[in-house]
Amino acid sequence: MSITERIVSAPADQVYSVLADGWSYSDWVVGTAHIRDVDASWPEPGTRLHHKAGPWPVSVKDRSESLACEQDRMLLLKVHLWPFGAGQVRFTLDPLDDQATRVTMQEQFTDGPLVGVRNKVGDVLLHYRNAEALSRLADLAERRAQSLP
Repeated sequence: MSITERIVSAPADQVYSVLADGWSYSDWVVGTAHIRDVDASWPEPGTRLHHKAGPWPVSVKDRSESLACEQDRMLLLKVHLWPFGAGQVRFTLDPLDDQATRVTMQEQFTDGPLVGVRNKVGDVLLHYRNAEALSRLADLAERRAQSLP
């Protein structure tokens, strides 16, 4: 399992607001090219966001599903990218104070051919990808926090 952490200079509710905005995923999830649709009650468990990942002309249309969420604290996703496989991603938000949040992103492959790279090498590759994703997430959350009165 790849575990990546980042301190975000924004309160947990602002970080969670980015996670809860399914239309923003292509802005911060590395490899997601386009969000095609988002279920109305996202990120409630069982809801989905539909995305396209990868570069044209080999992009893949698939979906991610919310498995569990706790507002301002946690979001657990089942991410799909067939024919390559699927995985689970957990975001945990730990408020450090009223202006900073530790975000922990845990990801592992659970289905398909990518399960074969569920090892230290795969974890390192996911870590670098997820470090960039958390950097982008932080940028969005910090901008939202700055725009509040």
